[in-house]
Amino acid sequence: MTDQQPRPRLFDPARMRELVGESMPRFAARQWAIEDLDWAALRPENLTENDRSVVRFITFIEDHIPGYLSFFLDAFPVTGQDLPIEEFCFNREYFRFLIAWAHDEERHASALTHYQVTSGMADPDKLMLELGAEGVKKFSLPYEHPVQAFTYTLVQEKATQLFYQRFKQAVTEPVLRDLLTRLARDEARHFAFYSDLVGEYMTRHGLAATVPDLKDVLGTFRMPLADTLNGYWRWSLKVADATAYDHTEAYDALVRLVTGFTGSRGEASVEDLACFVSRIRGIEPAV
Repeated sequence: MTDQQPRPRLFDPARMRELVGESMPRFAARQWAIEDLDWAALRPENLTENDRSVVRFITFIEDHIPGYLSFFLDAFPVTGQDLPIEEFCFNREYFRFLIAWAHDEERHASALTHYQVTSGMADPDKLMLELGAEGVKKFSLPYEHPVQAFTYTLVQEKATQLFYQRFKQAVTEPVLRDLLTRLARDEARHFAFYSDLVGEYMTRHGLAATVPDLKDVLGTFRMPLADTLNGYWRWSLKVADATAYDHTEAYDALVRLVTGFTGSRGEASVEDLACFVSRIRGIEPAV
């Protein structure tokens, strides 16, 4: 998209420090370990073929955390003497969140891998190689402005949270149900932080300047690995059918966020975004 008038890529690093500082206690309060799950209660005989397929699918998604983290470290660098000091400080504060976030996501990947092995779904060495074959593929996003990357992640985290909640409703195996509850809670916490970031841009630059960026993200949105994971589209359609899931439900969270900054659904920016979401749903398959 072409901006009508340039606006700062970043906001005050002191404000980023405040937002990250507010999110850190939520990380500390919700920590859990793989060992916290009652693995003795595992009942693999309760798993359906759909359950097994979905677990394999989400393991690939979660295990790509090195690629996701590498992208954000490249997009928000914390090294290089030519980096303006204020930009470094902004990125340095964001880095504090990224490391905590990456720890969560790595735990997700490890827990799902452990689940596959412990339930007899996969051989550990074979699974490592399968995950590695996808893990070496580069993850990227087609966005130039930070608010676009933050908006993408806001939607992705909300979509993942909703998916885990929906999948849990279809599952009877007790350990998997417990694991999905923990994963959904983590994703909800990540979503809350990115909501704060996107909200900061709306506060500082106004809806008229920010909504076009939001629309640009929604218009090009794809879930992680959609363009790299072998068989993604066919697999994701099966997953969606098995869980009655539609990732565009997450778009509503963005509409609600914008609405919260106006206090009314009747204002032009909100209605424009809501109508845009409706049009997307009319042409986009639910995957």
